[in-house]
Amino acid sequence: MAYSEFLKEYRSGLMENVHYGQMSAVNLAKEEFVSVGQDYEPVYFRSAAKPFQAIPIFMTDFIEKYEITSTESALFLASQRGEIYHQEALTSLLEKIPVGENDLICAASYPLNEEPKTLYIQQGFQKRKLLHNCAGKHLGFLTACLANGYNFQQYCHPDHPLQQMIKKYIAYLSDYDEGKIRTGIDGCGAPVFAIPLKNMAIAYLKLARPELIDDDQVREAVKKLTTVMNQENQIIAAENFICTALLKDPNIVAKGGAQGVYCFALRNEGVSFALKIMNGSESPWPNVIASVLEQIQYSNVETIERIKTLSPSFVRNDAGHEVGEIVSTIKIV
Repeated sequence: MAYSEFLKEYRSGLMENVHYGQMSAVNLAKEEFVSVGQDYEPVYFRSAAKPFQAIPIFMTDFIEKYEITSTESALFLASQRGEIYHQEALTSLLEKIPVGENDLICAASYPLNEEPKTLYIQQGFQKRKLLHNCAGKHLGFLTACLANGYNFQQYCHPDHPLQQMIKKYIAYLSDYDEGKIRTGIDGCGAPVFAIPLKNMAIAYLKLARPELIDDDQVREAVKKLTTVMNQENQIIAAENFICTALLKDPNIVAKGGAQGVYCFALRNEGVSFALKIMNGSESPWPNVIASVLEQIQYSNVETIERIKTLSPSFVRNDAGHEVGEIVSTIKIV
């Protein structure tokens, strides 16, 4: 498998760790202008697929029918972290739609973030399916099933009509042969699709520039859901997480997934990036993405600085003393 060096970590001047990865970037003509460490083998989208998995619900009128707010609809796209505002939005969404918590196939979970998790346990609450990181996505699946007249049984089976619909949208938006898409099962139990990074970048380019989408209904759904992603950026992840930090910039559409996959596109510049950290780590994302934005001379310096604060360029010990440095080594220009 091919890969290139993305990031080095030093402790007292000695290299202690190195992260390798792959990256592709495309321009407005869908031409690849960056290829780093690629072998062009399929890569699982993981949660970076959530914008595409939400297209079926955003193509219906059920968001308006059930008076689902922008905040609540953002859960359909989110990798929510269990903050109080996530819990409140999940609860209010569940109260509005004719779906039961037990209809969800995702596992029962505690809040992901440490502070709300500790508080939740201290209050004596038990794990709930509604608190799973992907519960919002699953509520979107079930609501889309209602809208399309699909049954709930095995709604996450790869052969279920909803999942086949999602697969078709991914093929369509990524310019990738549907027959070549690899299908696995994600951690939440939903199908997860694998395509090359270049095609992931093309798909995200169309999220950022929906005028590239010929299908009127899909284009309008994409406009709606990407607007929600930026407006409700805190719901998509949480403060101090890179998705929220990037989506605060109205020029950016971005979403990460498990095992080191990250995709982001810049609207005004008409460029899109897809990357994978080969060891599956998410910690290099801020350093690597900040470096990429600096190398292309991205004009919004505030966005770059905001990302950098998520992962500083130095290593601290447990007492908070600086004992090393983190150096982004990826080169794209």
